[in-house]
Amino acid sequence: MKTQSSLELSDIKTIAAAAEAEALKNNWAVSIAIVDAGGHLLHFARMDAAPPISSHIAPAKAHTAALGRRESKVYEDVINGGRYSFLTAPTVQGLLEGGVPIMKDGFCLGAVGVSGVKSNEDAQIAKAGIAAIGL
Repeated sequence: MKTQSSLELSDIKTIAAAAEAEALKNNWAVSIAIVDAGGHLLHFARMDAAPPISSHIAPAKAHTAALGRRESKVYEDVINGGRYSFLTAPTVQGLLEGGVPIMKDGFCLGAVGVSGVKSNEDAQIAKAGIAAIGL
């Protein structure tokens, strides 16, 4: 039997605050979602002036990153590379860059999904949040 770390409320608050600070520093209005390893929503915030659709895209990106245990950009690249059949994969939705898994000791603890600006900027915000807990 293995022992696995898990996110605590204090971790989620730290990630959310750091992600929001990164967005504010760059004047980016985004939605930020944090999920557990099963893709279940733990935190969500839509910043002022963030596009309404971002409130659907950010959790989907986080869900995809958590279940796949890899950045959602991987799936975007697969589809852009011509493997369109991947669009039929069950329960996979946020197939755009901006979903980043929270990994520790080879285990996925959850993920952060961000939407509202360019995809690489969404990912930058998510990674800033995760870095705030030392991962």
